[in-house]
Amino acid sequence: MNRLVITGLGAVTPIGIGTDNYWQGILDRKCGIDKVPSLVEEDSPIQIAGIVKDFDPKDYMPGKLAKETSPFIQYAFASAKEALEASGFDIDKEDDRIGIVMATALAGTSETAETQHDYENSTKKKVSPRFLPKILGNLGAAQIAIAYGIHGPSFTVTTACSSGGDAICMAAMLINAGDADAILVVGGESGHCPIVMSTLAQAKALSKNPDPATACRPYDADRDGFVMGEGGGAILIESLEHAKARGAHIYAELAGYANNTDGYHVTAPSPDGIGAVKCMKAALARAGMSPEDIDYINTHGTSTPVGDIAEVNAIKTLYGWENQDAPMDPELKAKIPPVSSTKGNTGHLMGAGGVTEVIACIEAVNNGILPPTLNYVTPDPDCDLDFIADGPRKAEVNVAMSNALGFGGQNSSIIVKKYE
Repeated sequence: MNRLVITGLGAVTPIGIGTDNYWQGILDRKCGIDKVPSLVEEDSPIQIAGIVKDFDPKDYMPGKLAKETSPFIQYAFASAKEALEASGFDIDKEDDRIGIVMATALAGTSETAETQHDYENSTKKKVSPRFLPKILGNLGAAQIAIAYGIHGPSFTVTTACSSGGDAICMAAMLINAGDADAILVVGGESGHCPIVMSTLAQAKALSKNPDPATACRPYDADRDGFVMGEGGGAILIESLEHAKARGAHIYAELAGYANNTDGYHVTAPSPDGIGAVKCMKAALARAGMSPEDIDYINTHGTSTPVGDIAEVNAIKTLYGWENQDAPMDPELKAKIPPVSSTKGNTGHLMGAGGVTEVIACIEAVNNGILPPTLNYVTPDPDCDLDFIADGPRKAEVNVAMSNALGFGGQNSSIIVKKYE
């Protein structure tokens, strides 16, 4: 099996466009959640979301293409552009040895809802010929491939909230299978339209807190649901041999990765978190590591009452907690590294989040700083880990893990480590 490394990063998020701005937003404890004008106009039951601001797609793609793509594709395209430029990969020389795996949970749902509304209220009953290319999930990968002349493998992963992590898994498998030397993993999401917000509100999944700055509060005792977000993220993964041969800058090594499913419920995680436990164990086994080798965990941490507890239980079980009806032994608990969720900053970026959160782990490894959990104020006795509530914390971070857990019981776990 090849050693895999990450040689390019790109991000478009509610707290900053560009990887450096995204990371600085985390360090500054910036919150990108705000009222969404269209949701306010529609009198949506939930009117806040993490939104990308000051983004002009024409800064990243031709004006004609900007008109023919929807936001989830534009965010993916912009983050891919940054990652490819950072990597210095010469696509013209190796166009058939680089591929793409796209991650999106909702694809063009917002565009579909808007088009249906316009169609029903129009006397012409016509739909633009650009409609399908705007909404299909794989068109993000296709538009990037067309623009850059990429001719290697192309897949689109749509496994709900774990799409980004699963796309990384898919990329690693493609390289290890010999189908490519490099894979661009890119996620794009923009799905906070009235019908999506309404269904999630009816399911009691979204926060009802009207204050954008405090609505998303992972692990806090007063949390009451997650907050939708939008954005894009991209990383370029290469075999170490190939990256070294072309003299690439290496941001981090992709040490381990795993995917599995709870096989338990459509929307609820298994309460004991056993699926997530097995997924983390599988990623560690692939990396040749033990739980004690992990210095930091970027959790899924969506701010839901049930989901946060299940993930805490999973992490504690990974470190040896056997009886979930009894308190954890203090010595055992001391072995658990600091953990945090960055969703208080951005909201839940769905398919793109699994990528941007891995980028946060890479930045933590390279800068020796642990990202804080925003809005963690009131401790929950059932969520009793070190959530880095005191702000960014300097620490030696050689290995970091990122977890993404999705509807349907999807689990992914990604491990990155400092490249030596």
